[in-house]
Amino acid sequence: MTTDTGTPTPVNRPKQSRKRVVVTTATSLVAAGALVAGAWWGAGAVLPSNSATGTVVQERLDGLVDLGFPAALASVTHPDGEHDDYVAGVGDIATGSEVPVDGEVRIGSNTKTYTAVVVLQLVEEGLVQLDTPVESYLPGLVRGEGIDGSAITVRQLLQHTSGLPEYTTGIAIALEKIQHAYMSPRDLIDLALAQPAHFAPGERWEYSNTNYVLLGLLIEKLTQRPIFEEITSRIIEPLHLEHTYFPTVGEQGFRGEHPSGYHVDSEGEQFDATRLDPSWGWAAGQMIATPSDLNEFMRAVLDGRLLDEATMAEMQTSVPSEDELWPGSEYGLGLQSYPLSCGGVVWGHGGDIHGFETRNGVSADGTAFTVAVTSLPWGFIDVDDEERLMGAYTSVTETVDAAFCEK
Repeated sequence: MTTDTGTPTPVNRPKQSRKRVVVTTATSLVAAGALVAGAWWGAGAVLPSNSATGTVVQERLDGLVDLGFPAALASVTHPDGEHDDYVAGVGDIATGSEVPVDGEVRIGSNTKTYTAVVVLQLVEEGLVQLDTPVESYLPGLVRGEGIDGSAITVRQLLQHTSGLPEYTTGIAIALEKIQHAYMSPRDLIDLALAQPAHFAPGERWEYSNTNYVLLGLLIEKLTQRPIFEEITSRIIEPLHLEHTYFPTVGEQGFRGEHPSGYHVDSEGEQFDATRLDPSWGWAAGQMIATPSDLNEFMRAVLDGRLLDEATMAEMQTSVPSEDELWPGSEYGLGLQSYPLSCGGVVWGHGGDIHGFETRNGVSADGTAFTVAVTSLPWGFIDVDDEERLMGAYTSVTETVDAAFCEK
């Protein structure tokens, strides 16, 4: 939000008292583990805590709207758990309504980090071993041309080094065909396994949503409970994330205040894609959260509230990832590191789904930043205009870098 003079006016929402206790504990853990964390994070990745930060964030959000994104939302969560929230643009094109501050958005592939945390908790409980083949947990399922579940480990699924083909090929583009269609996890796996393997397990890194659908099935097989329930009981409820949820079967809308999301149809016309069935994303991309909730979750992943120190070390053991939007990034186990232009790195993930794009990062001092926009770039830019399309994508990731580096 801005005043008439253009000075950003953050909306500061104190956490509930029960949340405050959790944050205080987490801050102590970060301080106690500073020496070890320094080896993980590198130096220098600390978001400046001053009014200039708010100015930078607001200017960046305004710039995203100028590029064509209908709305942009951002949240800065400080080490003490307090968060400042910013918005730009319009919440609904048809009505001209305001963008809800810290509104709920579809977080797409950020869902993978929640799924990864549950798998890693099962590792801590002795139910899963990272270097055991997925065949041991899902016997007879992972089979296809060049595909053998006895040669693919749980770690390789988590790190996208399995070589499994992408099931979203052919369905993610044609939103009109799947917008209101329910697709079961097995439907998604069948789409993937009808294709040949892309490479031998462990040979290299390649992002594939198929990996995380299999991890979701692994979770359900071992816990005998649906994945939305495991994520809720293990992550959402302990962290008191009031606006984070895994939509249940058939749930196409939002539960709280939210901006509308937009996409483009086969004729190139923009349309409202807010209401859709996200089942095709499932354990790889189905969830909804507010920017501040996503910040708090990512902070908890890294400060010891969800995983022990040894497990976090495994999670942050990374390999180079082929991320054109953020050169130099590396992928761990459901978590990605991003080098900052000012030195050091932040850890986060990011997610794209029809109508919404989110990017985020957490710095060494526990400061977190999330930005969300209410369209994918190809929801308002011709897919043949590669330069402009890539520029819009890059502008979102650059907003994260600017929040940590520009003063």
